Amino acid sequence: MIRFYNTLSRKKEEFKPIEDGIVKMYTCGPTVYDFAHIGNFRAYVFEDLLHRFLEFAGYRVIRVMNITDIDDKTIAGAIREKTSLSEYTEKYIEAFFQDMECLNLKKATYFPRATQHIPEMVALIKTLLEKGNAYRKDGSIYFKISTFPNYGRLSHYDFDKLLTSSTDADEYEKEEARDFALWKATKDEPFFWDTEIGRGRPGWHIECSAMSMKYLGETFDIHTGGVDNIFPHHENEIAQSEAATGKKFVNYWLHCAHLLVNGEKMSKSKGNFYTLRDLLKKNYNPGGIRYLLLTTHYRDPLNFTEQSLKQAENTVKNLNAFYQRLFFASSSEGNSNSNIEEEMNTSLEKFFNSLADDLNISAAMGEVFKLIHDVNEIFETGKLSKLFAEKIIYFMDKVNQVIAVIEPIKDTLPEEVVSLIRKRELARKEKNYSLADSIRNQLSQKGILLEDTPYGTRWIRK
Repeated sequence: MIRFYNTLSRKKEEFKPIEDGIVKMYTCGPTVYDFAHIGNFRAYVFEDLLHRFLEFAGYRVIRVMNITDIDDKTIAGAIREKTSLSEYTEKYIEAFFQDMECLNLKKATYFPRATQHIPEMVALIKTLLEKGNAYRKDGSIYFKISTFPNYGRLSHYDFDKLLTSSTDADEYEKEEARDFALWKATKDEPFFWDTEIGRGRPGWHIECSAMSMKYLGETFDIHTGGVDNIFPHHENEIAQSEAATGKKFVNYWLHCAHLLVNGEKMSKSKGNFYTLRDLLKKNYNPGGIRYLLLTTHYRDPLNFTEQSLKQAENTVKNLNAFYQRLFFASSSEGNSNSNIEEEMNTSLEKFFNSLADDLNISAAMGEVFKLIHDVNEIFETGKLSKLFAEKIIYFMDKVNQVIAVIEPIKDTLPEEVVSLIRKRELARKEKNYSLADSIRNQLSQKGILLEDTPYGTRWIRK
């Protein structure tokens, strides 16, 4: 049984998709006015873990991630650089996809851009006007929160406070401060659309409702994002969507906690603000960055430090070394240990069950490291059969379907080199370090560099 913590109910619930075998999921994507920072990628890595786990569990995942390419920040950037909106945002859209690939994030099924879905937004706003949930003022159109009695049930917000505070940070006049903009009349801005509802541009919230329902239907399974999206963004999505359709918008809401840097909120003024590209310039490994963002439970705050990043890099290095070591042993003689083989099957089951319990990645990886430890003990005896090594490779491949930090073996070594690596491991085990060093030098002359880790010897080509 799979269970997720649903922000709507504030408890873990058994996951039951609307359609058997298919999960429809919406992810709040980037606003493309700048390069994405590691706080953004904390959310995107969590959502990637969820996506990968659902596929691991046998579901077909239909996922939508929007791209916000029209808002105050993108407009300000395009005006500042004296360029078109599309030219300004395109470079950041391209950079985002490059960053996704770098962190091994699965692509969504659809990446709809706000500017390409204005007709869908206009149609939704027209419906809200017709139903009396929206009103016009000074050319703009606002959602009237008082017409939606269930407003606030996602965020559990103090409704009395809403009576006097705004949920929409804009300069436009509204009937009530708590109402939010669906359509903003153009004042002095150069970017606008002439539509049936007037000249202007969409508010922030309407794009997600219009695009999610276009690709996933009026009711779908999962909506994700960071905790900062709960209010007002996701609360407003629910209000406008359900007011328009009369149906429940989303069944399961999953939100990840904030990322801190050295125990503090990330801020450029504090000098602790990092984009992915900043970290890569400091020669940190993408696999280590992904692993660090992955292995704190998504509902717990993640404290990002350079020390923890180095530890994550070492863990990924050790996982890859163990994986390579299995290929070194795959031709060795010996008999597999039936107890360890049984443990492997149990570990895979526990790995799945841990993730099925609201993506408990720490417990899941605990099972992986326990098995690795026990398999390494067999390595030391020299009794690991080819068949058993292949089964452990299968286990690691299954794990990697979810964690995606183990590098596939694309480059095969000549048997002569593999034999030397095995011979060196035996020499190290027997503490014949002069022979081990001699073999290392011999391999180095062949262009093979060796790196010893707690989980075995890792090789790379010069």
